Amino acid sequence: MANEVRAEEQKIETNDRTLRKKDLWRCFLLWESTSECCLSYERLMSLGFCHAMTPIIKRLYKTKEERAAALKRHMVFFNTENNWGAFIPGIICSMEEKRANGDENITDETINSVKVGLMGPLAGIGDTITQGLVSTVLLAIFVDMTLDGNIAAPFFYTLIMGIYIALMGYFTFFNGYKLGQNVFAKITDASIMRKITNSLSILGMTIAGAMMVNNVNIITPLEIHINDTSVVIQELLDSILPGMLSVGFVLLCFGLMKKNVSIFKIMAILIVISVAAAAIGIL
Repeated sequence: MANEVRAEEQKIETNDRTLRKKDLWRCFLLWESTSECCLSYERLMSLGFCHAMTPIIKRLYKTKEERAAALKRHMVFFNTENNWGAFIPGIICSMEEKRANGDENITDETINSVKVGLMGPLAGIGDTITQGLVSTVLLAIFVDMTLDGNIAAPFFYTLIMGIYIALMGYFTFFNGYKLGQNVFAKITDASIMRKITNSLSILGMTIAGAMMVNNVNIITPLEIHINDTSVVIQELLDSILPGMLSVGFVLLCFGLMKKNVSIFKIMAILIVISVAAAAIGIL
């Protein structure tokens, strides 16, 4: 009889796809401690995000195939500020929980669209407040105290900054989870979910375009002289499409990635193109 009761309890535990408090705490602690420990130029924080989600994936998905699919889902490109950005793994936990319990509206595309749509704005907010405001103000105070001979000042800075990071991460992560629980529980219409997904995809592409303009700057010094007339190629290109060369290089990289060319080969191709173009005076 006792064996039957234990077997039934194990069966209930196996079929239970509800996140417990300790599952969320494990995810939160992994995110706070390891989210930026393994960055790459190809995917930046994706491995850290995937690592933080492992307790959630183990709890919600029971088969090897389900877990492999979930891990693969979270290995796409991701980058944000990890304190304010803790809101994102929090809300994704709630989405994974809904998906594991049969919500067909929560697709891979929906999850990735939410991540892409939120990572840029939260990075902007987090970098501005954490690095531009909180850290700067604290450093101004405690560096001055250190210069005056106060040996305890660096330790106070570390303590206060650590408390800020822990509290802010806790607040954003668990509120993200609660928000996801409240919002996605009320969305039952697939068309509404598609609209949310499309809106976040547009936002993500807009942010990607802004990043491209700000971070990729390729110009050509090439000029064509016809009699007494000089044609500046860069000005001609800018009159057609500002930043045309930058857009072209980004699209080249995107096309190569779509063909599954490794990031190292793409880097080698760009280096060869850059050296050759510089040697003949095109770039």
